[in-house]
Amino acid sequence: MKKLLLLCFIVVLSSNFYGQTAPKTTKAKSETAAKKTKETADKAATDAKKEAAKATKASDKAKSAADKATADAKKETAKEKATKEKAESTKAVAKKTEAKADAVKKEAAATKKTAAKTTKTVKETNEKAPKVADKVTGEYNGKKVYTGPKGGKYYINSNGNKTYIQD
Repeated sequence: MKKLLLLCFIVVLSSNFYGQTAPKTTKAKSETAAKKTKETADKAATDAKKEAAKATKASDKAKSAADKATADAKKETAKEKATKEKAESTKAVAKKTEAKADAVKKEAAATKKTAAKTTKTVKETNEKAPKVADKVTGEYNGKKVYTGPKGGKYYINSNGNKTYIQD
């Protein structure tokens, strides 16, 4: 704003330098015109300063009000988020503990079953059981003879290996 007024003032004064008039009358006229333009420029500058001050005060008030409103809104949303997060975390913890309890119960039941199975198999025989469920078809030297899926006959020796028998 100040620059614009200064530019206008320079343009007004520069036009007086290029004019061709009588020296006596021009001097007096230019002095009075300069005084008038200076006074109007001063008034305009002071008015502009007052208006700028008013505008800055108004903008500062508006900004502070907006800042207060956003701060209040942030506080409310932060409180709401915190309560939601607490509720969700307690639900999650409850679900995890329930899942752990269920897993422990299942594991205990499974270990009981496997313990019962292993004791039964150890009591039944001292020999290793074959991996494939083959049919028991007889005895050979006091050992059980098994028949494989392709028709081969074998027994389990004292090392736990298969020993095939030729017919």
